[in-house]
Amino acid sequence: MKISWFSFYNLVLALWVGGIITFTFIVTPAIFKSFGRDMAGEIVGKLFPGYFLYNLVLAALALILFFTVAGDRTMTAARLSLALLTAALVINAYVALKLHPDAVRVKQQITSFERESPDSPARKQFARLHAVSASLNLLLLADGVALLMIGPALRK
Repeated sequence: MKISWFSFYNLVLALWVGGIITFTFIVTPAIFKSFGRDMAGEIVGKLFPGYFLYNLVLAALALILFFTVAGDRTMTAARLSLALLTAALVINAYVALKLHPDAVRVKQQITSFERESPDSPARKQFARLHAVSASLNLLLLADGVALLMIGPALRK
């Protein structure tokens, strides 16, 4: 029975990592290549709420499953996994519940990314929020990859 829970834990982590890779490196660039800046931003903006919820749910599910699959929780691998999972849950909650709504609010102040000066206060604020979001997204990708690599040590 423990092996099937471990497989489910790995599946959740794989969906987490694969989802981030697909959205960040395939879907978003394809949208921005296919449409003008404003239209691409609108399309991606419509996808973000589902993307952030997807990541938050997977991080929460992975944390719950961790308690099912981790045998000896005093092992270094278990302690590190717990720290990574907790960090991922906190970061995902912050992005979904605070950072993304703030970015949406600021983005509403920008009439057009194609016509408005990059030096406008709203564009600068949006750029900062976007940079934080992109950095946290890459951090969550690294977090998920690390968890996949550590995972086999949890079974020992």
